[in-house]
Amino acid sequence: MKITEIKSCIIGPVISAEQFIAEHFFLFLGKGRMNAYDGNKHYVLKPGESFLVRKNRLARYNKVKDNDEFEKVIIFFDEAFLKSFQKKHSIVFKNFTSKDAIIKLNKDDLINSFLFSLEPYYNHSGNISPTFSDIKREELLLILLQLHPELSDILFDFGVPGRIDLEKFMQQNYKFKVSMERFSFLTGRSLSAFKRDFKSIFNETPNRWLVKRRLQEARFLIEEKQQKPADFYLDLGFEDLSHFYFAFKKEFGRTPVEMRGKG
Repeated sequence: MKITEIKSCIIGPVISAEQFIAEHFFLFLGKGRMNAYDGNKHYVLKPGESFLVRKNRLARYNKVKDNDEFEKVIIFFDEAFLKSFQKKHSIVFKNFTSKDAIIKLNKDDLINSFLFSLEPYYNHSGNISPTFSDIKREELLLILLQLHPELSDILFDFGVPGRIDLEKFMQQNYKFKVSMERFSFLTGRSLSAFKRDFKSIFNETPNRWLVKRRLQEARFLIEEKQQKPADFYLDLGFEDLSHFYFAFKKEFGRTPVEMRGKG
């Protein structure tokens, strides 16, 4: 059995549709490819590769099927599980300082053997019975810490994001579609403090500023890059194309087609 023939499987909670990573998780791609962006760096995830995706990060991705197939294994390491694991095992910290949201893991027979071992536990939905899920998560985590001991600095850091430069953060991450509560959390503020600081910096409410900033970027892409809205509206956080056209015309008094033809 080839490693790329591993079937899709998820151990842990349902993945949120939001572009906020709430818990660390292990990702293995069996078939297909993924392109991801974390506001700072682009990633290309290929079949046969494994990754650790970090919590408290923003990330957007798209899936590219291979012969109309896409297979993945996702195993979550939530905080409750990690704290339980820490009580049972000796954890050594390595002062690892990577800021990447997605960390590529070395290929190794131990990971391959672990992935093969999951198959007998699958049920028809692609999930693993709760009876065995924590056992298999513990096994995987022991393997990962043996191969990448530096991951302990990431997985067992239970702190919350500290207060950071709000203006810089928002200019870098305005394209992500997440709630104000998420933005405030990631900038190290309560929601009320976030709104207050935001108003003093941008002289605008967060919701209104986000719409205007996304539309400014859209105008740049249309006028300077000659791109079509259908190619980028989702990347700018708009839910549908008609909503984008309405907001664009309201902001600039012209449709994207009229803007594009201006040049």
